[in-house]
Amino acid sequence: MLGWLCLTFGVAFGSSLLPLISIEIFVVGLVTQQPGISCWWIGLVVAVGQVLGKMFYFLAARGSLHLPALLRRKEKPAKPLSPWRQKWKTRLEWVRVRCHRHPQWMFGTHAVSSVVGLPPFMFTCVLAGLAGMSSWLFVSTGMIGRFARFTVLAASPAALAGWLVH
Repeated sequence: MLGWLCLTFGVAFGSSLLPLISIEIFVVGLVTQQPGISCWWIGLVVAVGQVLGKMFYFLAARGSLHLPALLRRKEKPAKPLSPWRQKWKTRLEWVRVRCHRHPQWMFGTHAVSSVVGLPPFMFTCVLAGLAGMSSWLFVSTGMIGRFARFTVLAASPAALAGWLVH
């Protein structure tokens, strides 16, 4: 069981960094192949892996984590922005200002996103960093929401099977 939980942690951590990996599909596959693993343990392990991985995005957006030169954009000479880029830059600044002005909005948005996945959790992690959300609030909100989401997901195949049989 410990081996499966370590693998689950690795997949959860990897999927939080590279969104091409689907932790949801992995969890459903895991519980159908290894029904002896408690949904509570799976929810906890996935929550820890997901939040630890998203911390990189959160800290980078906050400016606390400096990316290596390989991952940073090359500095280009300043040139006028196209109307489309200027429009998006203005929108992003509008959102950033609103988040600083109303920090409780970011808490609610991040909490809902950690459970439901809409807006995308990665987006709210970056936005939380840009908005200056406290690390403690970011981690606790993300852990509680992700734990709830993945515990329910891990329990769903057994619950569905029990419901269909009766």
